[in-house]
Parts: sequence; C-alpha cells; structure tokens
Amino acid sequence: MRRFRFSDPDFETAFSAFIEERRETPEEVDAVVRDVIAAVRSEGLSALLRFAQDFDRVALDEQTIRVSEAEIEDGAAACPQAVRDAIAFAADRIRSYHARQRPADLRFTDEAGVELGWRWTALEAVGIYVPGGRAAYPSTVLMNAVPAAVAGVERIAMVTPPGRLQPAVLAAAKAAGVHEIWRVGGAQAVAALAYGAGPIRPVDKIVGPGNAFVTAAKRRVYGAVGIDALAGPSEIVVVADGANRPEWIAADLLSQAEHDPAAQSILITDDEAFAASVEAAVEAQLQALTTGDDAAASWRDHGAVVIAPLDEAPGLVDRIAPEHAEFAVEDPERLADRVRHAGAIFLGRHTPEAIGDYVAGSNHVLPTSRAARFSSGLSLYDFLKRTSIVKCDEAAFARLAPATVALAEAEGLPAHARSAAIRMGQG
Repeated sequence: MRRFRFSDPDFETAFSAFIEERRETPEEVDAVVRDVIAAVRSEGLSALLRFAQDFDRVALDEQTIRVSEAEIEDGAAACPQAVRDAIAFAADRIRSYHARQRPADLRFTDEAGVELGWRWTALEAVGIYVPGGRAAYPSTVLMNAVPAAVAGVERIAMVTPPGRLQPAVLAAAKAAGVHEIWRVGGAQAVAALAYGAGPIRPVDKIVGPGNAFVTAAKRRVYGAVGIDALAGPSEIVVVADGANRPEWIAADLLSQAEHDPAAQSILITDDEAFAASVEAAVEAQLQALTTGDDAAASWRDHGAVVIAPLDEAPGLVDRIAPEHAEFAVEDPERLADRVRHAGAIFLGRHTPEAIGDYVAGSNHVLPTSRAARFSSGLSLYDFLKRTSIVKCDEAAFARLAPATVALAEAEGLPAHARSAAIRMGQG
C-alpha cells in the first residue's frame, strides 16, 4: 500500500506514476487467445469439447454442453429461499431502473420540408459471459441479462465455465430471462459466441466480465460482434472525512480488493489520524476474510492512501477516473458534482459501493482502467441500436439537391452527384 501527501513536493511525480501503473493483460495471454479463437473458428464444437477437457478437466459432449431446462429448474429450486427472494428483489429494481432509460422514436419535418427522425430497435441476439472461477456471480447474470430483456432482445445466450453450476446463478438466469445456457468458458466461449460452434449460434454482441483471457478474446472478436467493454481489474476510490467509522471505510476498500489481486482501492482523506485508523481496520478485517489472500495482495500491491484537502478530492478522482467513487462526507454532492470521470458515484456515509453491486438498480458493469474518461457503464442503450430515417418529397428534394451535387463534385464522386442531378433533369 502506498501513501501520498498532497503537500509533499514530489506528490505530483509519485501520484502520476501510481495511477499510470499497468494492471492489464500481458502479451503472452493474447498469443494463447489467438490460437484458441483460431481453433474454434476452424473446428467448432470439437475444439470446445477438447478445451473443456484440457483447461477445465470436464468431459462434455454435444448434449451435455448445454444446460437443460430441467437442470435450470432443479438448480433454481435448490437455491435457498432467502437468496431467491434477494434475486427477485434485485431483478425488479434493475428492471425498473433500466426501463426508465428507454429512448423515444422521433419523426419531424424541418424548415426545408424534409422528414427526418430515428427509431430504436433491440439487438437480435446477445451473449452473456458469467465467470465461474473465483466465485458464483448471480449479480453478473442480473446486471447483464435484465437490461437485455428490458430492451427486447429476442435471444439471450449465457456462457459460463463448465463444472457445477451454482443454484444462485441458475436462479438468477431464470429470473432475468436468459434463454439458453452453455457450459463453456474462457476465450473459447467468446469465440463460440462470436462465430458459432456446433449448436451454439453466433450472437450480435457479447457482454459480461471475465479474466484476462476473456478480455483478450473480446478485443480480438470485436468487429465480428459488438462488445460492452474491455474490463480490467476492479477499482474503488473512497473520499472520506474523519467523522466516519474507520471500520466502515475499511470494509468499503476491501469490497473491491477481494475481487482480484490486481484490484485497486484508494482512500482520499484530509485526516491523517483517521487514515491510520482505516489502515489498522483493513489489516484487522483481512484476518477474517475468506478472500483475504487476494484482498491482501491487492491492498499491498495496488492500494493507496492519499492525504489531501477534501476540496482537492474531485480533481484527484478525475485523474484516477475510477470504476467506483464513494463520497462519505457531510455534504457529498458538493464534492461529487465537480467530478467528471467516474463509472458510478455513491453519495453519503450510508451508500457503500456494495449496494450498487447488487440491489440499488443501477448497473454494476462499469468502465475500468481509467476508461471512465470516455465511456459509461452498461445500460439499456447497449442492447439497442438507432436507425436514422430520411424522407423527401419533390419540393424538399429540390431544396437539398444543389448542395448535394456541389459537395459530391468537390469530393470527386461523380456518381453521387449524378444521383441527385439526374432527378433535377441535369443527368
């Protein structure tokens, strides 16, 4: 864990070096992924079955690679009632939040008499990647599948590494409206969704988080299909004053550190004594966490405490451009309203980031690795596309045609010019 003081003369150099450290995919991962994708494209199902055996030590065939309806029903039924209730509660809130994002179609006639507009239509097929290595993630299913269903996507195909499917994941898939589930993970799953493999038909877009191999595969298949983003390790910045309980803030920092040894947790505070108390609370809580090894590595290698005036916090948050930013201060809006770059902002002492991960209703699929400078979290818009509409009658065409001809000729495109001029009786 690094400590920075805003007042130190070398703060700028040290802090800049820290936020620019790479935590992303090594080149050797991309080389493996390239070969896996090539094998799936050329061999299809047989490659998927071979990789399941080689990578996951699971023997599958054409029938067992798909999770049957009976398995989904039985698995969901095996999920504890309290968890099923929580899944239903979260799904309803996520559904309601994303339904409010639905944009309107529009048609209008401008001053030239041209009828213009746009319409929104849902994607036809979407693939959702659900990790299965470190833990079961029903929240990932909900956050990706519920907005797709709200958008009206006709086919939602879920892939997840083979092995025992957790009841909570199956219950979430059922609640979210997933249409099919396949036992395939890693880069091979991404390739199967992008290009098709045996019974797995290709989709139009792939969403959902994964490890370095999944991220590298999404980068390689982009263009053949759409993707949501290239997700990196989780991140949180907590801006807190000394009026907080240190153990609360420590828990918030560890909530992201436990995801991955490469995750990043940063505390910004103006109170050095409070910072020391938070650090002590982090160390104490690490001893009790079942995820303590990963969290400890994350905090040791990528964690930071920044001592700075709170008025400087918005500028520091913008430079980090984190996935999550918490403002646990007396007047959180005063500082948060000055932040431009953050995937999601959590306001007040009783709004830990974990609420957003599960039940707030907003989406927890957010930009990482400073991508909040130019991108947003997953939303309904990721499952919709906009089509422009143009309609001219004879009078409107007459008003637009001369400029069309002039611009086409200026660009050296005579066929473009002729397609307008010929309607003017000049072709």
